[in-house]
Amino acid sequence: MSNQASFENMAKLDERLRHIAFIMDGNGRWAKNRGMPRTAGHRAGAKTFQKIAKYCADRGLRAMTVYAFSTENWKRPKEEIDAIMDLLEQYLNESEKALKEYSISVRVIGDITALRPSLQQKINALQKRTEGNDMILNIAINYGARMELCHACEQLIGRGVTKVTEEDISNALYTAGCPDPDMIVRTGGDYRISNFLLWQAAYAELYFTDVLWPDLTEQDVEKAIQAFYSRSRRYGGV
Repeated sequence: MSNQASFENMAKLDERLRHIAFIMDGNGRWAKNRGMPRTAGHRAGAKTFQKIAKYCADRGLRAMTVYAFSTENWKRPKEEIDAIMDLLEQYLNESEKALKEYSISVRVIGDITALRPSLQQKINALQKRTEGNDMILNIAINYGARMELCHACEQLIGRGVTKVTEEDISNALYTAGCPDPDMIVRTGGDYRISNFLLWQAAYAELYFTDVLWPDLTEQDVEKAIQAFYSRSRRYGGV
């Protein structure tokens, strides 16, 4: 039996693991190791993203979040930024059939007003067309967790809220209505979360792997899932 066939026969994940967030690190190093431009790494990473999203949907996750482009990534060379945005636009153009097949609802989290108008329009259209599907796929673009918290505070101030609860803040975040991540997976060998989902990650299990994002396989994700189930989540208890 093939690995893919064995994965398909696995039981769906239970309520302990509803949401995995991925910090997709290592595209540039993957390309450098092969003597290729960084843009080639991003193209390979985009293929991995689609493969892993389908796998997570098959495994029965309720939500998946990927860190695609941070607020700090604007410091990168224009050629690299343009390539990332072109890949996102290509995904939005080509993905609707697969999203319907796997019942995935796309949400782009972050400040999209900085993106080119054609990309903003496609994001808004795809979000509307896929709304209500089974699995939420959050794509973090021009995203930073500190900026997200500032945005949430501005929203609450604008509503005239004078006494703020944790629920108020959660409902004002870009991820409102989505369960917090149960696990954050970072590829590429670094051990930090880089301004990603700081509020939502309060009780998330962290999993780090040296595998570069373009090389990540379904088997690697399954290792992370099994590591998650091997841990005891006490939430401050005993």
